[in-house]
Amino acid sequence: MALSRGLRCCQRIFSWIPVVIISSVVLWSYYAYVFELCLFTLSNNLEKVLYLLVFHVCFVMFCWTYWKAIFTPPSSPSKKFQLSYTDKERYEMEERPEMQKQILVDIAKKLPVFTRAASGAIRFCDRCQLIKPDRCHHCSVCETCVLKMDHHCPWVNNCVGFSNYKFFLLFLLYSMLYCVFIASTVFQYFLKFWVGELPNGPAKFHVLFLLFVALMFFVSLMFLFGYHCWLVAKNRSTLEAFSAPVFQNGPDRNGFNIGLHGNLQQVFGDNKKLWFVPLFTSLGDGHYFPMRSVCESQNPLLADEEKWGEECGSDEEGSDGLCDPSVTIEIES
Repeated sequence: MALSRGLRCCQRIFSWIPVVIISSVVLWSYYAYVFELCLFTLSNNLEKVLYLLVFHVCFVMFCWTYWKAIFTPPSSPSKKFQLSYTDKERYEMEERPEMQKQILVDIAKKLPVFTRAASGAIRFCDRCQLIKPDRCHHCSVCETCVLKMDHHCPWVNNCVGFSNYKFFLLFLLYSMLYCVFIASTVFQYFLKFWVGELPNGPAKFHVLFLLFVALMFFVSLMFLFGYHCWLVAKNRSTLEAFSAPVFQNGPDRNGFNIGLHGNLQQVFGDNKKLWFVPLFTSLGDGHYFPMRSVCESQNPLLADEEKWGEECGSDEEGSDGLCDPSVTIEIES
């Protein structure tokens, strides 16, 4: 037991190494740009003030979004999805598997659950002892079920999901802008140092590596940010891009795709003025999401519950038939 606790403690410590690496690079870039370039190399005061002003705006937005992505805890399902003490006791004391399944079926009927496991069964997490809401998955690193889980990112040492997906996207965006601004303003002085127009000194080393590091990170971030922009446009998570969500009538990669504008609103909210500000504005509570072809009023699973989020629009092709309660239960770990 003590060894296990020691290993978990070491794992938590080592998990911060990527964050420390990123933070160290950013702090070095701040020193190199502000002091070595702007204060010690630039001679034009107007250019110096302009560079410092724009740089600090990019730096503050980068740090703000990175902080929010790291320290915003992933949202877990509410208690309504957990087995009550009575249900849990009844479930554990029941020895017949078919009756255990029926107990969970009765509980699931009262919840806004539309997606299924690959076998068509209702998704149940035996570690968290809860019926998984749509788009929810168990993270083995965070050791909890995460609402609308996208992936676990080591560079922020956090699970990216419903509560912080917007912050993660803005972090990628402002990281790119930070790199682009540094590379574009440093390039001319990189050439001057390279051809010998500026004297050799500590600033030369910092300016040369600033350009190299900025371009290297920009290329990596560009592909990652572009991929997540595509996911947002399709209203998919990274997990759903690799494994399509399964509904009552089968897998459907576009099951949550409600159009480009609606998809953007799901992540960034309906107030466009706040889209690029790292404040939580995503719609809903992470337990229920509008679907392309299912209307909330047509599903009996919601009949006896309070309203679980906004209603989804009707579909021209009709219902997917997700209201069939005759389902089995598959226990997922």
